[in-house]
Amino acid sequence: MNSSAINPAKLEAFVMRAVNDLSSSYGGVMVSIGSKLGLYQCMAGAGPLSAGEVAVRSGCAERYVREWLNSQAAGGYLEYHALSDTYELSPEHALVLADENSPVFIPHAWNAAASLWFDEEKTLAAFRTGKGVAWGEHDARLHCGVAAFYRNGYRGSLVAQWLPALDGVVEKLTAGIKVADVGCGHGHSSILMAQAFPASCFYGFDAHPESINEAQKNSLAANMGDRVIFDIATAINYPNHQYDLICFFDCLHDMGDPVAAVQYAAQVLAPGGTVMLVEPFAQDRIEQNLSPISRLYYAGSTTICCAHAIAEGGKLVLGAQAGEARLTEVFRKAGFNHFRRAAETPFNLIFEARIEK
Repeated sequence: MNSSAINPAKLEAFVMRAVNDLSSSYGGVMVSIGSKLGLYQCMAGAGPLSAGEVAVRSGCAERYVREWLNSQAAGGYLEYHALSDTYELSPEHALVLADENSPVFIPHAWNAAASLWFDEEKTLAAFRTGKGVAWGEHDARLHCGVAAFYRNGYRGSLVAQWLPALDGVVEKLTAGIKVADVGCGHGHSSILMAQAFPASCFYGFDAHPESINEAQKNSLAANMGDRVIFDIATAINYPNHQYDLICFFDCLHDMGDPVAAVQYAAQVLAPGGTVMLVEPFAQDRIEQNLSPISRLYYAGSTTICCAHAIAEGGKLVLGAQAGEARLTEVFRKAGFNHFRRAAETPFNLIFEARIEK
């Protein structure tokens, strides 16, 4: 390498960026520890607290707590008041770190990041061989982390914003219809809709047995009775109940043959029914997706989404940044002649699809 061609300022700036990323990865471990030990929760709404007070409130050893508090202050997660030697969790940060019901609660998402490190050897082998890694082959922290992360986002937007953005769907749900939640995971989306629309019946399907087991537990805990039924099935063999609404929540891009999945949805969709597609937010061109959120999605896509699609045969590996144009083409090939963007958030695109006569 020709050292004279190196721009020292550019080198230093990039080194600091890389160190900042490394610092953030360490910080993720601290966030997970703080959440699991109740450190954030005991600070929420309490104002400035000393390290000793946080230790007593959380039931943890003070020396560890103080070091953890300093890491959080250094990262800007907590405020440090030097004169009083106290630490404070702001109300805004509490919504992200301490309130498990907040739509922006994030600590559980670090379980997914931990699983990627745990599964690194599988990813390395996949790169070298071109073979896939199925969802069920990943460390269990991935399934729990993804389910918990999406649950809160859905809780904040699904019933209040996304469903009302679909033409006539809320009215049908209120009156009572059959709904399929394809790729339902731990079932949070099905349960949220069932709680909001008690006259409708919801069927959740997933090919991952452990996820269906968790979904059934969540349904029981939410007292859903027989209004929510979870079963093991793929996107091309779940029971044909002629559904008025079929939902794909952040899962179509994971499938080895998304066109076949949408074609099957067309077969089991009742006349006049709607398909609701929720996908990670993405523009259609790579240069439009060079952002921190897209960086997160591309990394997940590399290790999880594309790997699973390849494991399922990989006829069309969309990836987590598919974009509207490619998704539109999938539905066109599957026979849908109505496809529109109904809503969006910084993290998701929400589409409405129908077959109109």
